Amino acid sequence: MTPRYWTQAVAHLSDADPVLAALIEAAPNARLHRRNDAFTALARAIVGQQISVPAAATIWNRLLATAGAMTPSAIGAMPTEALRGCGLSQQKSAYLLDLATHFDTGTIDPTRWHRREDEEVIAQLVQVKGIGRWTAEMFLIFHLLRPDVLPVADIGLQRAASRHYNNDRPISEAKLRRIARVWAPWRSVATWYLWRSLDVTPVK
Repeated sequence: MTPRYWTQAVAHLSDADPVLAALIEAAPNARLHRRNDAFTALARAIVGQQISVPAAATIWNRLLATAGAMTPSAIGAMPTEALRGCGLSQQKSAYLLDLATHFDTGTIDPTRWHRREDEEVIAQLVQVKGIGRWTAEMFLIFHLLRPDVLPVADIGLQRAASRHYNNDRPISEAKLRRIARVWAPWRSVATWYLWRSLDVTPVK
């Protein structure tokens, strides 16, 4: 699913920022696409934390094969030893079980998120072990398709902003926020194009 706002956002960013205009022109058919349900997206984010993309894919495939289904009940029924056997650390195993519990008990209810502001969703998600603000922001961008998220602490965004706006010098979060003022209310889309300027793979 591609966000319905994409065309409007691209037009705004192209008019507001010449740097983004060039990045957008270089990728005219590129779009953000949502994949997976909420539980799968969050579980995959936990699995992929602090490890390489190939390693995460291997562990994820083992987890799918062992669990039989990527659902809160299926993951919640797995013993820690079985999760560890898929290649997960003790800590990540605990995180996945905690995530499954939040979904099973209704502490996290995706059906209510459409009525909540971004910060409300983030506040709910960070109650889950292993989900911090950065993971929650990625979820808002890639799964909920929220249009105006600016993950200023993201290393990839900082690198891209440094390259395109700061002559490859380190860029402060304050300066990044100032640059991003003209991107609103489409800062997620601007962030996505800046990520893509570094590497196409992560935005997929």
